[in-house]
Amino acid sequence: MADNVYYCSNCGGIMEFNVKSQTLKCPNCDTEVKIVDDKNSIVEHNFNARIAKSISVNEKQSSTMQCNGCGAKVEVSADCTATECPYCGSKYVLAQKQEDAILPDGVLPFKIEKNDVKERFNTWVSKRWLAPGKLKNLYERDKIQGIYLPYWTFDADIVCDYSAEGGKRRKEKVRKSDGSTTEKTVVDWYHTHGRIKHFFDDVLVKGSKNIKPSLLKGVEPYDLKKDLASYSPQYLSGYSAECYSVSLEDAHKEACRTIENELQSMARNDVLKRYDEARNIRIAPDYRNETYKHVLIPIYSTTYSYRDKKYTVLINGQTGKIRGDYPKSPIKIGIIVAVIVAILIAIFAKSAKADEIEYLPTCDTGVVYDEGYVYDEYDYLEEKDDDGKEYEADEYSDTTVIFDNDEFNDNGIFNEESK
Repeated sequence: MADNVYYCSNCGGIMEFNVKSQTLKCPNCDTEVKIVDDKNSIVEHNFNARIAKSISVNEKQSSTMQCNGCGAKVEVSADCTATECPYCGSKYVLAQKQEDAILPDGVLPFKIEKNDVKERFNTWVSKRWLAPGKLKNLYERDKIQGIYLPYWTFDADIVCDYSAEGGKRRKEKVRKSDGSTTEKTVVDWYHTHGRIKHFFDDVLVKGSKNIKPSLLKGVEPYDLKKDLASYSPQYLSGYSAECYSVSLEDAHKEACRTIENELQSMARNDVLKRYDEARNIRIAPDYRNETYKHVLIPIYSTTYSYRDKKYTVLINGQTGKIRGDYPKSPIKIGIIVAVIVAILIAIFAKSAKADEIEYLPTCDTGVVYDEGYVYDEYDYLEEKDDDGKEYEADEYSDTTVIFDNDEFNDNGIFNEESK
């Protein structure tokens, strides 16, 4: 990459990329220099296996800094002598040699100012219910670093034949052992096939191995169509840019996995237009007109320590979306567990109470009165009335009998004449 130190023609100060104006701006005298964005120079390179193995590199003049803690390699301004790693917080120094790397084809400039990061960080922390209360006090503005991450993008025009089994549901009557019938759903399967044509544009594959994939995935997506600019090292003034550690060949394999997962879903949806279910989908994609480019994507990164353990937070430099690691408070977790247990106990107790059967005083009749059923205390499942009619268990199980004390004689026998 080219030397990214720019001196102000007015006062001699070092100019930096200004997010608000999208220009190079001198922090001393506010002199601004427009950055040329030539969209036509954003090149889509033809891709094939031979190119992936023999890709050439361009000489760069910036300095490579390698972290002594996690091994990340980051490009920084030539006047920089030491800094902190944006991934693990360790101090690292300038490497003694220049390392080759291909120049980016495009860059997505920062759209979120560093001054806005604190508010976003505090808002994010306030929504981490399990985080310790004092976590928001750990924010350190000087530890927030703006860094451009390397990404590869891939385009491909796909013609994909597929085969599958499509299922149609129907109802079928089934005779039960007691002679009654019921319905069940059965699926009849048929072989089917089809063809999908789709253009995949800018399939993004990260070129960094130094950040947790879950964190990077958490701050996506990025809108390359809207803001991608032609590469200029001026965008990097005042920021760092990591060298890619994922090769073009490996990135292409990852892009193919992403594309083929999408093709599987598209084939399934195509089958479901004609059938109720789909299974055993097999695809045969034909990749045509494959291209790639190397771009830089903006993020803010900070690493903070809590009780001798380090945590990383990333913020999307285009949208402000934030994702990060954070400690969990044992006290808050304990309170939540206690509340859940208390709720479960209350639900269980209520359920058990609802299942209790209140036994009634014995009587000899089992006659049905307006107030409800009267039945024997111990043999209430098969009581008979005067006509010999049986009452089954479910007819009695939820019935309450209302009676007065004078409805029973001294021996506990129901007094029918009282009714």
